Order: sequence, then C-alpha cells, then structure tokens
Amino acid sequence: MTRFLPYIASNYPAVYDAFLIRLRSVIARIGMWPDGAQEVAERPGVRAVPLLRYPYKVFYRNTGEVVEIMYIHHAAQDERRDI
Repeated sequence: MTRFLPYIASNYPAVYDAFLIRLRSVIARIGMWPDGAQEVAERPGVRAVPLLRYPYKVFYRNTGEVVEIMYIHHAAQDERRDI
C-alpha cells in the first residue's frame, strides 16, 4: 500500500486527502463485511472492491481469522500479474 500513496500525494495533491478518506472507508467496510465483495473468478477466496471515483481496486481475502489486504491495483495494471 505504501508504494502508490507517495505517488498520489506528489502527482495529485488536490485529491490526496479525499483518496485517503475513500480508501479508509473501503477498508473499514471490508472489515465489517468481509464476504460482501465479489470474488475474483480466477482466484477462489480472493475478493475485490473498487474505489469508486478512483481507478483502483482493493484485493483481499478472508481467512476466517483475519482479513488480509493483498494488493491495491490501478485499473491500468494487469491485476492477474500479482495475484
């Protein structure tokens, strides 16, 4: 998660704070309803939530004990690459 935040802060400072608020909101929602997002077809158990208004998706899995945020991908990236 730390790779893209400095990029957004330096290249898009006007939206950085709103982006962080949205990201934190999505992560909180994942924590409250970990099985609520759509599963990724090629990866059973992996779910993805889009950051509406921003071209990113949060990929995560619910182990039953913890919810693990696996990746946060920009829409221009090949999401299959790292999963």
